[in-house]
Amino acid sequence: KNMAVNICRKLSQQKDLSQLQRFYKASTSITRGYANLTDDQKQMLENGPNLGDFIENDGKDWKEYKGNLLKKKGEKLRLPPWLKTEIPVGKNYTSLKKSLRGLNLHTVCEEAKCPNIGECWGGGENNTATATIMVLGDTCTRGCRFCSVKTSRAPPPADPLEPINTARAVTEWGLDYVVLTSVDRDDMPDGGAAHFAQTVKEIKRLKPEMMVECLTPDFRGDLTGVETIATSGLDVYAHNVETVEDLQKFVRDPRANYNQSMSVLKHVKEVNPGLISKTSIMLGLGESDDQVMKVLEDLREIDVDCLTLGQYMQPTKRHLQVKEYVTPEKFAYWESMGKKLGFAYTASGPLVRSSYKAGEFFIKNLLEKRRTLNNEKVRSLNDEKGRV
Repeated sequence: KNMAVNICRKLSQQKDLSQLQRFYKASTSITRGYANLTDDQKQMLENGPNLGDFIENDGKDWKEYKGNLLKKKGEKLRLPPWLKTEIPVGKNYTSLKKSLRGLNLHTVCEEAKCPNIGECWGGGENNTATATIMVLGDTCTRGCRFCSVKTSRAPPPADPLEPINTARAVTEWGLDYVVLTSVDRDDMPDGGAAHFAQTVKEIKRLKPEMMVECLTPDFRGDLTGVETIATSGLDVYAHNVETVEDLQKFVRDPRANYNQSMSVLKHVKEVNPGLISKTSIMLGLGESDDQVMKVLEDLREIDVDCLTLGQYMQPTKRHLQVKEYVTPEKFAYWESMGKKLGFAYTASGPLVRSSYKAGEFFIKNLLEKRRTLNNEKVRSLNDEKGRV
């Protein structure tokens, strides 16, 4: 309705009466058609997937694909079949979307136009739905050239009710693993670290057994913010390096850089050695194999536990173009290299993202194993004290 009013106002100002009449007839027809829908059909339109959720799936076998995968000057790469996903549908998808709107919450799944939204929100065989909640609002103070999240130098203030609303939402969904992330908030003194940490504490207060992963910004290199979240009670601390060192200045906002991200991940282990640390890299931006290998080696030097690698997808025409569509075989190669280097978990595939649910199941098991080992160590120490 608001869009229709704005269009009518603009046409009136331009005194384009013929266009105004045509638009009025078309909008009237659409309004009448909507009025004739049943309540269930109206609800499906309001809560169901929109055009931005849809990526066509033509069902071709990717092994037979003979199109170009490497961008050449003057050419536009076509999306290969292995990157095409199903239209998001299902009861969990609709229910999750409705719940988020009712509590004024945001997800990076929607804001970043993630191709896995249908799979994660829709759930699998057991209807286990996953969503990555984005705290501190939906407007970022930075403008990375790969990201479609809204940007502003002065975004709206953070919602003080967001921590408790987020906690209530994720506990109502019946999840046992949740991912929290946020926009960069360089306009806030602590970068939003206290708000982020409070959200973790509220979740743990309502459901102590829930496992919480936090995907955080770099807080301008202020390690106090990192420490605030690392000691808030979370289980997994994630911060994304995003790309290889040599491409950082072309891909990320100037306020972010490779060494700054590495210092965040390193400090996590210094503050809380028991935490699982995690990062993600995008491929297809023009990086070389040697550059990718250097990142993996640097990450292992600072004891990062989990790594995900996925295909960079250009969200809009205003963003960086894809330089190469990396094949599934190449992603499999990087997964094998991650295992050889000693990462506890490596997920590598065209549609893998830092918060992809397949990784959460593995990390959940890893957390449970570590908790069991810690409990056994505590019992062993107590037994020794008893003997003494």
